[in-house]
Parts: sequence; structure tokens; C-alpha cells
Amino acid sequence: MSKTYTISDLAQEFGVTTRTLRHYEDQGLVTPARDGINRIYSHRDRVRLKLALRGKRLGFSLGEIRELFELHDLAGSERRQLEEFSVRLERRRAQLEQQREDVEVMLNEIRFFATQCQRQLAESDTPKAPVSDSAA
Repeated sequence: MSKTYTISDLAQEFGVTTRTLRHYEDQGLVTPARDGINRIYSHRDRVRLKLALRGKRLGFSLGEIRELFELHDLAGSERRQLEEFSVRLERRRAQLEQQREDVEVMLNEIRFFATQCQRQLAESDTPKAPVSDSAA
């Protein structure tokens, strides 16, 4: 008989709430068996949960993660799933690279405007020479 897990076991192991696990079940990412009102998670559910949490850390939506799981379930082999995952990882990497560039541009603009503000503040602290009426 293979090892099974309770909702509390998995919540504690992965540092998530039981509510998160129920939500993942609602989204079709895990499919625990039932023993009355208790959820009984299989090794497969545990692996899928681990992969789903990893996917979330990489920035994938639950829908995208579910699609990858469905590819694996339908294909019967990992090759198609791995090919699709590779494509999606590359897409995600490109998005993150663009975001990093955008953040760098914004940081440069912030530095520029902060320097401008500091310069104007320093100039406003410098006493101005009195204007002479004799020039008129």
C-alpha cells in the first residue's frame, strides 16, 4: 500500500494553509480521495502539489499549471509536457528580463529626479545676493 497524506500533513510539509490545498483541489491540481469528510492525498497529489508550488514561484498561474498537468495526463509521456514547459519557461524568462530592464530604466529616472531635487534644495538654501537699486 502506498503512503497517503492528510491535508494537515501536506499543509505543514509545504508551508501552505489547508485553505490553499482546498483551493488547489477546486482548481483540479490535486484530486484527493475521500474517507467520509477527510481528504486522503496520494503520492501523486503530493508530487503535483510540489510542482504546482514550484510553478507559482516561477510566476505561472494556476490555470497554466493545470494545463501542463493535463498535457502530462493526456499524453501518457513526459516529452510533450516537457516541450511545452520549456516553451513556457522561455516565455517567462523573456518577461522577467523585460521587467528587469523596465525597473532599471525607472530606477535611473528616480536617481535623476532625486539628484535634481537635491540640487534645487541646495540652491534654495544658498542665500541670494541682495538686488541693488543702483543698477536702474
